[in-house]
Amino acid sequence: MSVQYGSNSLTVAQARQEASTVFLAKVFNWMAIGLGLTGVVAFFTAASGLAMAIVATPLFFVLILAELGMVFYLSARIDKMEPGTATGLFVGYAVLNGLTLSAIFLAYTSASIAGTFFITAGMFGAMAVYGLVTRRDLSGMGSFMFMGLIGIILASIVNIFLKSSSLYWAISVIGVLVFVGLTAWDVQKLKNMGEQGIMEQGEGAIRKGAIIGALALYLDFINLFLMLLRFFGGARD
Repeated sequence: MSVQYGSNSLTVAQARQEASTVFLAKVFNWMAIGLGLTGVVAFFTAASGLAMAIVATPLFFVLILAELGMVFYLSARIDKMEPGTATGLFVGYAVLNGLTLSAIFLAYTSASIAGTFFITAGMFGAMAVYGLVTRRDLSGMGSFMFMGLIGIILASIVNIFLKSSSLYWAISVIGVLVFVGLTAWDVQKLKNMGEQGIMEQGEGAIRKGAIIGALALYLDFINLFLMLLRFFGGARD
């Protein structure tokens, strides 16, 4: 059986694979835009001296709350949003995250931040490829990793009061494993979305699907980077 996709006649399997490839390209493009914005904003905020002002005032916590609100709102309301609204929220979130992440330049050297970024990119890329090519259903692993994420959040809150270095390192190790696993799961999930016909739902649905997918991968990358920075980040003197 064959179907018409663009100007070519393809088998159903080929059409699904091509649709998935096009959709994933859009997802990764938006993820790259988000990471680029965050990196540029973080660097120039730190270089201008604003990072210290942000960290030293309640504005830092206001920004974090605003970020959390944007993520939850975007995730919950994506189906009812206009594509432009979803795009604006994603871009706005990336910018706000750059403001808060500028604080890492106060704690770690620029060289160690850059080195950790490339390590993160390598690990993220390897797990993304695994999620794309594996025939194993990762949904069970994804659910397990999500429970691990909840555990990390709760343990991190508890450790604010305990201030235990052992628990801190345990959270960091588990965090790396969790976000590595979530990367593979999210990529496979997005691949399946493309194969199951999101490309047939219109340009608006494609844009919104790409934005929410980019947000998931963006969060996987940023959180993996922050966990690895605990191991590879060189502290400023």
